[in-house]
Amino acid sequence: MNTSLTQSSASAAAATSQALALAVANPGALGTLDAYISAVNRLPVLSPEQETDLARRLRDNGDLDAARDLVLSHLRLVVSVSRQYMGYGLPQADLIQEGNVGLMKAVKRFDPERGVRLVSFAVHWIKAEIHEFIIRNWRLVKVATTKAQRKLFFNLRSMRPDGQTLSPDQVSEIASTLNVREQDVSEMEVRLAGRDVALEAQDDDEDTFAPIAYLSDDGDAEPGQVLERRAHEMLQGEGLRQALDGLDERSRRIVEARWLQDDGGATLHELAQEFGVSAERIRQIEAAAMKKLRKALSA
Repeated sequence: MNTSLTQSSASAAAATSQALALAVANPGALGTLDAYISAVNRLPVLSPEQETDLARRLRDNGDLDAARDLVLSHLRLVVSVSRQYMGYGLPQADLIQEGNVGLMKAVKRFDPERGVRLVSFAVHWIKAEIHEFIIRNWRLVKVATTKAQRKLFFNLRSMRPDGQTLSPDQVSEIASTLNVREQDVSEMEVRLAGRDVALEAQDDDEDTFAPIAYLSDDGDAEPGQVLERRAHEMLQGEGLRQALDGLDERSRRIVEARWLQDDGGATLHELAQEFGVSAERIRQIEAAAMKKLRKALSA
């Protein structure tokens, strides 16, 4: 009788664990983040012997079921670590998702023969993924790229007394504590104090003074003006010569005589006498030639 009850309890526990695992694998089915966290906390914790056995199965046989069990049993660790980074203004759900990626990387690299529990090994990977996510998404412009900057990004705010501007002595103390340069501390303090600013105005208010109004270069070195000037010079020089070469001899003579003379150019009647045709015919030839030139210059 007792044996039957024990087997029944074990079967119920296994069924519950399997149901929770399926729910965790599909967080959307849980509805809310609180429901997900509640489900994660109800997943069974592995004993050292179970963890070692699963890790060996994964390492030796590539057993994905063992990897799944290792990941699921440590999802509560990701939730716990994610709470440490709630002050950066990013959704906890996103932090948990990135932390889960780090957990999976840790499970893949975990060696059970080192005598270290997976929980201790995985914390580093979970934090690394969350750190990278925060740095990528905290601002539009990445504020930390070097090792020293990353260290300052995650420590400087908590080390500043009351969030006040650092004095030279405090800068020196923090630099010594974190083993970075004083210049790095000062630069990161300025970066953390700044904020994202839209390049252009967010509304149609003419009085809005956005950075685009004063960051543009009004000089001759502004790239847009340089390209425009080069294109204009090309059209007036080589471009125009190539377009004129595409005209027949009479049409080119008429265009040059009418538009490319310093003294104002010849009249329709003067050109009519030169070619022995009417002034209206000269006007028609000129119009056709100009149309051809415009097409050639715009190509």
